[in-house]
Amino acid sequence: MNTIDIHEIQSLLPHRYPFLLIDRVIDYVPGEYLVGIKNITFNEPQFTGHFPQRVIMPGVLILESLAQATGLLAFKTAAELRSEQELYYLAGIDNARFKRPTEPGDQIRLEVKLVKHKRNLWKFSGEATVDGEMVVSADIMCTNQAINP
Repeated sequence: MNTIDIHEIQSLLPHRYPFLLIDRVIDYVPGEYLVGIKNITFNEPQFTGHFPQRVIMPGVLILESLAQATGLLAFKTAAELRSEQELYYLAGIDNARFKRPTEPGDQIRLEVKLVKHKRNLWKFSGEATVDGEMVVSADIMCTNQAINP
């Protein structure tokens, strides 16, 4: 079983607090799948306004968590993506479905599977669950692009 701790996640992804939305990877197989964890805590900044009467994790941030998981899988699949001359971008989200809210105290299990990779376009399927119950599902497309000077 392959794992990735927070220190390696930070070496692979450019995101930092408050926008690093994956805490650890509990399993992955390069070119196939990755399973990550996002722990939701009450002290996260989005909860001051979403929503004050009942705090719930914004669905778009769960989608971002899934997108960050795809980045980790892509980086573990293709070492050339780690070039300082390339950035990995979210290119599209299709078929996003939100099934239930999540809140502080929940642990989101992020599962992404590589569907297709051709040149600089990556397509994944992703699911986020809490306690085995579906929270969000989506098809996620990403691209790696050269940085223009």
